Amino acid sequence: MSDTEGVKRTTEITIPLEEVQSAAEKVVNSLQQKVRLQGFRPGKAPLSIIRTRFREDIRQEVVEQLVPKAFRARADQEDWKVVGNPNITDIHFHDNEPIRFNAEFEVMPEFELGEYRGLQVPYDEPSVTGEDVDKRLESIREQKADYVNIDPRPVEDGDYAVVSLTSVSGVEGEPIEQPEIMLHVGGEETIPAYTEALRGMSPDGEADVEVVYPEDYGAERLSGKTVKFHMVVKGLRKKELPELNDDFAQDIGDFKTVDELKEEIRKTILRERETQAQNEAKNKLVDQIVDAHEFAVPDAFVDQQIQANVESRLYELAGAGVDVKKLNLKWEEIRSAQKDRATREVKASLLLEKIAEREAIEVLNDEIDREVHAVARRERQPAAAIRKQLDESGSLRRIALQIRTGKVLNFLFEQSKKVTGETPSAG
Repeated sequence: MSDTEGVKRTTEITIPLEEVQSAAEKVVNSLQQKVRLQGFRPGKAPLSIIRTRFREDIRQEVVEQLVPKAFRARADQEDWKVVGNPNITDIHFHDNEPIRFNAEFEVMPEFELGEYRGLQVPYDEPSVTGEDVDKRLESIREQKADYVNIDPRPVEDGDYAVVSLTSVSGVEGEPIEQPEIMLHVGGEETIPAYTEALRGMSPDGEADVEVVYPEDYGAERLSGKTVKFHMVVKGLRKKELPELNDDFAQDIGDFKTVDELKEEIRKTILRERETQAQNEAKNKLVDQIVDAHEFAVPDAFVDQQIQANVESRLYELAGAGVDVKKLNLKWEEIRSAQKDRATREVKASLLLEKIAEREAIEVLNDEIDREVHAVARRERQPAAAIRKQLDESGSLRRIALQIRTGKVLNFLFEQSKKVTGETPSAG
């Protein structure tokens, strides 16, 4: 066997003649029972005729039976940790000779684990100010706001105009119809063309408005388009925020006073910021560990990572309303663009797995059970049924890996040396 490039291997394998002949006879006998030849009763056609007439089929079947089996046997014998499927080449199959073939394959990389404890990482303990709490509280009040109708008058900035929209031009296919939507006149979230058209209009007023949508607009039919709409004002509303008092706090949750609500908001913001800050620190720790280890990774792992990244992105796009079936994905271009990132992600995964083994970091059944029950609650199905589905799809193993990775990252963060506002020293 030869080592061509770190994790790539090539080997030549020979299948003994006796094994080839035995397999060929079994294939011939099986064909004899299956084929129907004119002039012979079923199962009675001479073997010599079977061998002659179905020569290529017999050879193909023998190769398909013996070659994978021979490769697996050699891999087990040599204790190769094979990744993916081998590329079989140069098959030599001649009468009264053993089968010989070459196999190109990849193996798990072998590397020495360097230092990972006590790494320096920038980290500042998060804090929460009273202003932060007040902003979050106002956001909650905004969510609980009521929109009440107001008497007819010309539209002004700050109003919430209830309008109907029908596309006149600029979109393909069926017209876009919105029988009733609410637009905040002059609001940052409102496209300026709508605000300009609505100012001064009266209820029941009509107008055509031309809207230029940005390229990154969420709705695919509208992104980057210039669309003309016919707009009818159906009414006006104003926003009324709930009064900030103890009744409001009690309506939000299990709080008796506004002060209790504010304290819970403070704790929530602090947890969010701690999680974000710790995740950033963990990512930097992983980057340091990856940078400190040089080893080749199998192309099969890189391709799997790219595939997973692409599928994740497509899922996000589909959730945003994009018809992913219409996307003309060019795999080679995608692979070229994402190879470096995917390679680092694979290296990180392999390194974290090795650290888990070194530190005996394992996943407890209770930890998996909690995740399964969480999925069951979301799906509103029995936990046993969800566990069976996850197990059969391979997702249960992925959940276990995610839990283990999270525990390794927590370990690295706990063991690290936090440096306030500084860049970690090299090495």
